[in-house]
Amino acid sequence: MLRFVGQRPLLAGLLLVSVAGCAAGPDYTPPASVDLGVPARFSAGAEAGPGEAELANWWSRFDDPQLNALVERAIAANPDIGQAEARLRQAREASVQAGSALLPTLDASGRGGRNFASRGGNSNSFSLGLDAGWQLDLFGGTRRGMEAARADEAAKRYDLAAVRVAIISELVSNYVQLRLAQEQLRIAEATVANQRDNRQIAGWRVQAGLVSSLDEQQARTQLAQTEATIPAIEVSLHNALNRIAVLTGQAPGEAVRALEAAAALPQPAEGLVSAGIPAEALRQRPDVRAAERSLAAATARVGVAEAQLLPALGISGSVGTSALTAGGLFDIITGSLFAGLSQTIFEGGARTSRIRGQKAAVDGAFAAYRSTVLAALEDVENALVAAKAADARTAQLAEAADAANNSAILARMQYQSGLTDFQTLLTAEQSLLSASNSLAGSRADRALAVVQLYNALGGGWQTMDGRDT
Repeated sequence: MLRFVGQRPLLAGLLLVSVAGCAAGPDYTPPASVDLGVPARFSAGAEAGPGEAELANWWSRFDDPQLNALVERAIAANPDIGQAEARLRQAREASVQAGSALLPTLDASGRGGRNFASRGGNSNSFSLGLDAGWQLDLFGGTRRGMEAARADEAAKRYDLAAVRVAIISELVSNYVQLRLAQEQLRIAEATVANQRDNRQIAGWRVQAGLVSSLDEQQARTQLAQTEATIPAIEVSLHNALNRIAVLTGQAPGEAVRALEAAAALPQPAEGLVSAGIPAEALRQRPDVRAAERSLAAATARVGVAEAQLLPALGISGSVGTSALTAGGLFDIITGSLFAGLSQTIFEGGARTSRIRGQKAAVDGAFAAYRSTVLAALEDVENALVAAKAADARTAQLAEAADAANNSAILARMQYQSGLTDFQTLLTAEQSLLSASNSLAGSRADRALAVVQLYNALGGGWQTMDGRDT
């Protein structure tokens, strides 16, 4: 057995210094809400926000099985989510690599060969070697590197969550737009059917000499204008279908053929969604969490840069043997152990410049974090206002659409009976078409406002595998 007499106290002392040494650079502390400009409450929200279960599966609030199935497929097959997952795996491996720098390295070698000589006999030679090295983390530079790598990994995990939130929100929005286009198409086709009847009635009355041909020409104009809106609606419908296909990881076409069958506009459950307390709402948003982790990583890298100004201590050792026969390899074993201390004296200020540059990166990361927080607050406030406005607008437009429908029915009956002119009927039909489309649009806006609010609150990732709690 190979023994290094007198080396154990040295190794123990070096190990103690390595473990107990304080880490260079500042210790990270998350900024307080007041430093980020977070208010005590939302101007348009209540204190009780949605729970984690509701946020995690908020699209189920629409009670639409087709929508639920589409969301599940998007989570499993969307290529953007796949890219974010790959970036997370890369970050995890970077954390492993950063941690490996704290451990010793060990290399083994072996060689065997035969020596030939022009005079004398030939001979064999064999050798075995084992080399070890350890760069002690005296001033915590490596530990700060690990801290930064782990913060980067957490940021990538939240980036993945943010992609998932965005994909779900976009998918639900396009689903609402699809159903809106189908409703608008239904309204347009029903209006065209009525207007064809009106044109026929006007033609009969012209033939009977009861009215001038102006009625018939106005009826033709009205019908053609309504029919001209249908192609544009169909374009919107197919655009939504194609986008849904791509968001669910499929090629446009047959993949979403089943969605071409018209269905009702999805409507969320009654009652406004509360945003809760701003500080709590922001903690639910993965982009805010990712920005905070990026700030933590930048802060840790200040310590990495500062540690490079301080001395570095390394230990290296080797064990080896050589012999002319394989059986004699273990007769004589030699070894060595060295400790080395190094310190950079001059390099033109490059390392101090890197420290200043990293501190500037911390300032930039803090500004980015604060910008993300303020943008999140803006998103929530806008969504709350939009949700309340959509509720109020829908109630009024429902009444207007009902009145316009009654007016159109009465005008049609009166025109058929010769009690009113065609201009009155024309105006009533146009009002009905406008009111019906406005009501459909308002119902879609109400659904989209709920989507916007849940997206602003960061809903849709709370049950994600590997979530950082």
